[in-house]
Amino acid sequence: MIVYHGSDTVVEKPEIIVSEIGRDFGFGFYTTDIYEQATRWAKRKTLMSKKVGSKAIVNNYEFEVETAEKDLKIKIFTEPSLEWIDFVIACRSDVLFKHEYDIVIGNIANDKVGETISFVMAGIMRKEDALDRLKFQQINNQICFNTNRALKYLKFTAYEVK
Repeated sequence: MIVYHGSDTVVEKPEIIVSEIGRDFGFGFYTTDIYEQATRWAKRKTLMSKKVGSKAIVNNYEFEVETAEKDLKIKIFTEPSLEWIDFVIACRSDVLFKHEYDIVIGNIANDKVGETISFVMAGIMRKEDALDRLKFQQINNQICFNTNRALKYLKFTAYEVK
């Protein structure tokens, strides 16, 4: 399976990214199987970059998914659900939260979706109402490699400047 990582730099050797804010699926190296999504992220990252002459880069990888499924603990969310909302909230609200998965695959809580998740986190919206609202949103996909062991199933193949 080909996956993409949008950035402002070429990433031949992916690493687990740790920051001061929580991410949808915890700390990890985030990719997508949607080329256009990676391109949008690369352009956004470039706009936010403080580097002079920064360029949008879409990094391409071969993900050895069949082998990974045999060797690793993988969590797949096929659609937004109460379990998905709880998982995203746990990861976003507590930077010390650790889950048991090497790889997590599922929907990305960005823009309007992220706003909906924020409403739940703030107690403004019930989870069930959030799920109803999410039915009308275009939700993209993300594949998060959460462990160094998982990164071994990801092989850099190329990059493109956008």
